[in-house]
Amino acid sequence: MAFDRLIEKIAEMQNPTVAGLDPKLDFVPASIKEACFAKYGKTLDGAAAALFEFNKALIDALCDIVPAVKPQAAYYEMYGWQGVKALCDTIAYAKSKGMFVITDGKRNDIGTTMEAYATAHLGVTEVAGESIEAFGADALTVNGYLGTDGIKPLAGICSEKDKGIFVLVKTSNPSSGELQDMKLDTDETVYEHMGRMCEGWGEELCGKYGYSAVGAVVGATYPEQLKEMREKLPHTFFLVPGYGAQGGGAEDVKYAFDKNGLGAIINSSRGIMCAWKKQSLTEEDFAKAARNEAIRMRDEILGTIGEIKV
Repeated sequence: MAFDRLIEKIAEMQNPTVAGLDPKLDFVPASIKEACFAKYGKTLDGAAAALFEFNKALIDALCDIVPAVKPQAAYYEMYGWQGVKALCDTIAYAKSKGMFVITDGKRNDIGTTMEAYATAHLGVTEVAGESIEAFGADALTVNGYLGTDGIKPLAGICSEKDKGIFVLVKTSNPSSGELQDMKLDTDETVYEHMGRMCEGWGEELCGKYGYSAVGAVVGATYPEQLKEMREKLPHTFFLVPGYGAQGGGAEDVKYAFDKNGLGAIINSSRGIMCAWKKQSLTEEDFAKAARNEAIRMRDEILGTIGEIKV
């Protein structure tokens, strides 16, 4: 299963973190933008080229210490088809460097439409008898609130193509409780019920380390709920946003892990991409600063959970 590969990379690097690649032009150094605009003009082509150059430098700086990257699709889609190509190129470049890639798309639909999403992001597209990966990510974030009809097409791809999904369970945003904390007639919360469904969806997709290909997004900003979900979802691997810029710290995310330091990967996006702003460095040193922050984050988390063992 895909998360077996991720777990092995996490253990090998002793680093349970993922770098979010959520670039805006404002984050990109002026020298990169100027070079791309000189070549392509101040156009969507120029903007997308700048994003890709920025991402390549970050990946080069991180690939030997961070096991995974998580590009958020919206930050590329805002630059049109050119930005979507930058997303595709970013995924391919990260994979060429040996990194596990999680596309943060939060896709949500049913039937053949969800099959199309699954094929696009995790599977292969048939073109006149040829099978081609459209994006080629290792995992995809999805919204499970259409129920099993929206997950079943993905489960098939996960099994066939060695891929994984992360279902939104308890998200890190402040208003998440407006829906997710509501109590059902069974006296369980909506997020607890969604988590239990993830366990069920993953029953036949379990890997050798005890975690299934159906993971869950559970935010660092709600550590008590994170602890609760870890206890109730023993076979569900967690993607944990909310570390760093959103306020979560090592003491909060420690609840995501099992006794062996497995079971979760912690995301930081702006904290890594914009680290130069906090390190008294210039924007030209953004990749160096990102590496420094990734090491600091790794060491802080390991300091709370100890050695990761498989």
